[in-house]
Amino acid sequence: MSTENEGAAVPSEAKPPTGPQPDSASASGAQTPGAPPAPGARPAAPPPPDFAPTVPPAPGGFDEPGPMPPAYGAGHPRQPGYGHPGDDPAAEQTSQFPTYSAAGPGAGAGGWGQQPPYGGGGDPWGTTTGSPAPKRRNGGLIAAVLVAALVAGGVGGGIGFWAAGQNDGASTTVSASGDPGALNRKPTSVSGIAQKALPSVVTIEAQGATGDGGTGTGFIYDKQGHILTNNHVVASAANGGKLTATFSNGKKYNAEVVGNAQGYDVAVIKLKNASGAPLNPLPLGKSSNVQVGDATIAIGAPFGLSGTVTTGIISAKDRPVASSDGGGTSASYMSALQTDASINPGNSGGPLMDAGGNVIGINSAIQSAGNGGGMGGESQQSGSIGLGFAIPIDQARRVAQDLIKSGKPVYPQIGVQVGMRDTGNGATIAKTGNNGSEAVTPNGPADKAGLKPGDTITKLDDTVVDSGPTLISEIWQHKPGDEVTLTYKRAGKEHTTHVTLGQRTGDK
Repeated sequence: MSTENEGAAVPSEAKPPTGPQPDSASASGAQTPGAPPAPGARPAAPPPPDFAPTVPPAPGGFDEPGPMPPAYGAGHPRQPGYGHPGDDPAAEQTSQFPTYSAAGPGAGAGGWGQQPPYGGGGDPWGTTTGSPAPKRRNGGLIAAVLVAALVAGGVGGGIGFWAAGQNDGASTTVSASGDPGALNRKPTSVSGIAQKALPSVVTIEAQGATGDGGTGTGFIYDKQGHILTNNHVVASAANGGKLTATFSNGKKYNAEVVGNAQGYDVAVIKLKNASGAPLNPLPLGKSSNVQVGDATIAIGAPFGLSGTVTTGIISAKDRPVASSDGGGTSASYMSALQTDASINPGNSGGPLMDAGGNVIGINSAIQSAGNGGGMGGESQQSGSIGLGFAIPIDQARRVAQDLIKSGKPVYPQIGVQVGMRDTGNGATIAKTGNNGSEAVTPNGPADKAGLKPGDTITKLDDTVVDSGPTLISEIWQHKPGDEVTLTYKRAGKEHTTHVTLGQRTGDK
């Protein structure tokens, strides 16, 4: 995802139960000419098209999970031909799944093939304008067209010369009325929201002690100078690196990392000297109230182009997404908001806003078409293909509060280790954990609820669970102490149990 942090190594996989594994599973609008005009005659103007194309408006707590695969939304079909850049080729599974690349520097390549406008060459409207001429008259047709063109050109040139002679020195341009009200720049318009939000969005430059780093985005969280962003944006500068935040007015301030959560891909930084900085926090909305189809506005610095505003809609909710942080072995999991607003490398950490100007998510990841084979064999090109993902602000707000309070993240957990590569049938608790540990933590929440190694968790409350990453992303939407209902299968029979979530403090 916008975790432009692909290719990172991942922990060894917990062993799931042995058993059978799933198998791996141009339109042309060329114009046809009508009967040719007589030689020397000026051709009649073609009739206007019946339509014109409209222009769209401007724009869990799990102990050391196994190798991190790309995740899927429950009930969504799998697409073949995707691999994860961080996977060992020698350990390639029989099934390929889509991966998500970071929306910041270092995102995977991808892109769409070029298509001719409106269905092909010829008539720009993609329609035919007459019946086909007999083949035997092709030569005559070409000659007639040439003669007609010469005649029309001569007439046009003559008229143009006469008009110029009669209006020597006169201008033929038309000036706009200049009415600002006609541009709809009301406070509730995209322009109005952007003008208000841009001063509170910063471009973050992070540089590690070894010189590595990149550019991302953040936004003002409170009047004390705290800025909310992604962990993968600032990870390189978290330990002795250099961090700066540049406002839309061009002023740059040094900053430091207050706390970062690798699993959530959330970080909080703070200006070292906020004197004179425009500390106007952006209003935080409620991601739980978001509906598919709602308008969205994304602000960030794609490819270093600060203050870029793009628009779109919410394409889907609760999309389970797994991505690496680019600087270590830990994976990030989110039950993301999916948007088609253009998000590119450098947008990471920026706000995803609703039509009221409220932050509903933190832009964090993108799917690049070129990852693992791409879609339809298009050329390798990194950038937005309309599949962007944001961390819901309800979750990000809770994480930010923990980071500001203690500098460490707090994760809810059930105390099991599950297989991370098997998808489609649920999250199966491993027979044995990593490094010989127990797959079900003794006296942990899952153990108290009666779960055992080999059980396959298929639902959390009303959400279908199709994989380990899906289970983690759903659990991490909650907080420690919440009670959830788990549906699981054991020996072919379905069972239900209630689990009170425990907690783990800090990343490991």
